[in-house]
Amino acid sequence: MHIDHAAPGALRRVGITAVASSLPEREVTSGQLQERITAACGLSLPTRTFERATGIASRRAVAEGEYASTLAVRAARIALDRAGLAPCDVDLLVFASATRDVVEPATAHIVQAELGSRAHALDVANACNSFLNGIDAARAMILGGRAHRALVVTGETPSRAVRYAPSDPGQLREGFAGYTFGDAGAAVVLEAVGRGGILDVDTETHSEHWSVGGIFGGGSRHPRGDEHTYFHGDGGELREVFEKVGTSVLDRMRQRTGLAWDDFRHILVHQVTMPYLERFVELTGVPRDRLVVTVPTLGNMASATLGVQLDRVHEGLDFGDRVLFVGLGGGVSIMTMVWEKA
Repeated sequence: MHIDHAAPGALRRVGITAVASSLPEREVTSGQLQERITAACGLSLPTRTFERATGIASRRAVAEGEYASTLAVRAARIALDRAGLAPCDVDLLVFASATRDVVEPATAHIVQAELGSRAHALDVANACNSFLNGIDAARAMILGGRAHRALVVTGETPSRAVRYAPSDPGQLREGFAGYTFGDAGAAVVLEAVGRGGILDVDTETHSEHWSVGGIFGGGSRHPRGDEHTYFHGDGGELREVFEKVGTSVLDRMRQRTGLAWDDFRHILVHQVTMPYLERFVELTGVPRDRLVVTVPTLGNMASATLGVQLDRVHEGLDFGDRVLFVGLGGGVSIMTMVWEKA
């Protein structure tokens, strides 16, 4: 479903005017993770099994007393400073993340309380597409006249949902996809721009696959019980679903916009493992030199992945440079966003 809506009137462009990211200081290598997990279930594996299987050498993990909101607030403060803005210059605050501090209220309020702003605050959640969905929702509210300037933040702490003490090899296999996780935060400022900005948005959703992977605790199905607070999912099955869904959303974007891969300075793709990313390149034909590869040293940062990648390249972008965002999320959803620096 194509969801780009050009509203009438003089202003019909919304752009990203500031970007920031936040990484926890603590680094966890795949070797350390493998030792901890295999010791817990009494299993012996060859050296570097985790790293060889995923292509992930290390990732970051929050420390005691750090939360999803902690990472979001850090990124938000940097983004506001780069934009030359005070917290009260923002009238919409969206916390868009697969993880959160509490079930209720919205984590956006916790972020806002730390920042000292008074914006309309709400959460957006859609697995690893949360941050991209949050940007799109904020853009729509600005285009609709409901907001003037938005701050969209994410704080991902999926390391808190990893089963570090599996009771047997079966539990280890069931939770293996979670061992790719790394923690991170990101933030962007969105506001009206005279040129460029977010040019195109598209999404494709296949909700019949919602049960393939996730964290099923905390809602009305499983309100209590530690078993449901761990990430459950078959990485191979998730990959098969995305391959089955195919590349139609990318094909539509290229046909509709008339843009070829070479028209993008960078192509930011959600990254789960290196083998998964290599398969994505094989299926889509995306040039490797356009990618911003983060997964080997930061792991799967859930919805913060694209924000961290954007922050790494943003300073080097020139006016008119285009960036393609490709989001892949459990549920299952695929999303594209074309942005041109104004």
